[in-house]
Amino acid sequence: MTGFPPDNPLIVQGDHTLLVEVDSPRYGEARDRLAPFAELVKSPEHVHTYRITPLSIWNACAAGLSPEEIVATLNDLAKYPVPANVTTGVRGHASRYGRLRLVRPGLDAKDEEGEGLTLAAADLPLAEEIARQKGVAPLLGERLSPLTFRIDPGSRGRLKQALVKAGFPAEDLAGYKAGERLNLALRETTEKGRPFALRDYQREAAATFHAAGTERGGSGVIVLPCGAGKTVVGMACMAALQCSTLVLTTSVTAVKQWISELLDKTDLRADQVGAYHSGAKEIRPVTVATYQILTHRGRRDGGFTHLGLFDERDWGLIVYDEVHLLPAPIFQVTAGLQARRRLGLTATLVREDGHEEDVFALIGPKKAEVPWKVLERQGWIAEAACTEVRVEMPEALRMPYALAEPRQQFRLASENPRKARLVREILSRHPDEPALVIGMYLDQIEAIARELGIPVLTGETPQRRRDELFADFREGRLQVLAVSKVANFAVDLPDAALAIQVSGTFGSRQEEAQRLGRILRPKAGGNQAHFYTLVSRDTVEQEFALQRQLFLCEQGYEYRIREEEEMAAEMSEKGA
Repeated sequence: MTGFPPDNPLIVQGDHTLLVEVDSPRYGEARDRLAPFAELVKSPEHVHTYRITPLSIWNACAAGLSPEEIVATLNDLAKYPVPANVTTGVRGHASRYGRLRLVRPGLDAKDEEGEGLTLAAADLPLAEEIARQKGVAPLLGERLSPLTFRIDPGSRGRLKQALVKAGFPAEDLAGYKAGERLNLALRETTEKGRPFALRDYQREAAATFHAAGTERGGSGVIVLPCGAGKTVVGMACMAALQCSTLVLTTSVTAVKQWISELLDKTDLRADQVGAYHSGAKEIRPVTVATYQILTHRGRRDGGFTHLGLFDERDWGLIVYDEVHLLPAPIFQVTAGLQARRRLGLTATLVREDGHEEDVFALIGPKKAEVPWKVLERQGWIAEAACTEVRVEMPEALRMPYALAEPRQQFRLASENPRKARLVREILSRHPDEPALVIGMYLDQIEAIARELGIPVLTGETPQRRRDELFADFREGRLQVLAVSKVANFAVDLPDAALAIQVSGTFGSRQEEAQRLGRILRPKAGGNQAHFYTLVSRDTVEQEFALQRQLFLCEQGYEYRIREEEEMAAEMSEKGA
């Protein structure tokens, strides 16, 4: 038991869970070093729990981390000896990555359609095992040798999914179609006359994805904080590949922002960039479309009206913006698009539907990730102070709450009318900071907006009105804006410095990431942002808030908890 410093923060348990002591002087270091290969499970005040999973190890391996480095990290941070079965498990999970390879012997430009696609196993026992896997065997073609199988190119995606589920992720080295050629360069000066250059981490992320044009590049996910320039990384990948590109994103507003960025920071002409959504159907060398239009059905049991967009041009690259929100029908289509390069962009790999394995198999593994706090220290995103304020339920609502079903209890707690007064108090604390009041329930948001005399933006707000509000907010004519979930994703509000979250989607870590991201663009002066979450005390909303905090803790943010009475007392003293 010697040789383990008492200040070390980590306890490694035999079930592959990791306990990290928050009060340890090495806690911050431990958090940053564990994040690439372990998933945060829960984060109460004093001890945070992580879990090592096969998928977390495979993503780490794909990003260049070796099992020896993972084991060394565990040993260096551990308070007690690391159980032997954990180190064996880490090496075992890591050894499975790349033991199966999808290849095309004699890969060349004449073989773009995937002729001769084969699956090669590292050894005979593995080849025999996968040949007998119920989910894998039907996707294997003729056995060409003891170690190789012919693969139908159309089954490439479904095979990768099946192999991940079987515990043997295949490394896809079969290459990609070149796609339609498109000359594209990044500007040194934007169209608006500002100097422009890639930041180091953006350049490195794009280079890792491209991999100098080798078969090891061309598919995968880049994980960067909101406000860190994921769109710029996407454009850098397009410039490296020089090919026609289909960009899929979350909303019409996001489509317009992508097009605006493309025309501002690349030498593409306006007639080379098209928008494809409910109000436009332009198919051009670079086309930006919404997920919603691609999953549109004429009737509930009908086919998807616009999925043909994937075949309208010879796309060389498909960009999946906010890939953690990728709808299931797009996964199905993507399974058949494995001969095209695929780039996922996201602030978090967490999916509320549990389909992280499908992102890994069909879009690709994590290629690059830069922690939020690293970019904060470098000044590329704002520092954020995160505070949860616990609000008492009004006496008149306590009995209705006690008698309600769980879902209705959550809504009653979320719409606690006492929150409105607290919103006003918080806004008065930050009088000169552009602010967003964000909520899930339209009645609540509209009531708060009426009380404060501020405009409200919801999913029902016409696009023209949305554009007007966003423009007024960005240009400083509007100081406070109330927004529903419509502003969670890909909305450019660069000057927001304060966010007050009055209600959220149960325990969604995704949503927490997006809402925090609304305020993280660099600020003039102190580069400081504030993120408040209002939660009804001793209710199911408080329980769900603990789950949402996981994301903040993963990224290294301190999460202060304040009581409503404390806030009120401080405001009274300030007024006095």
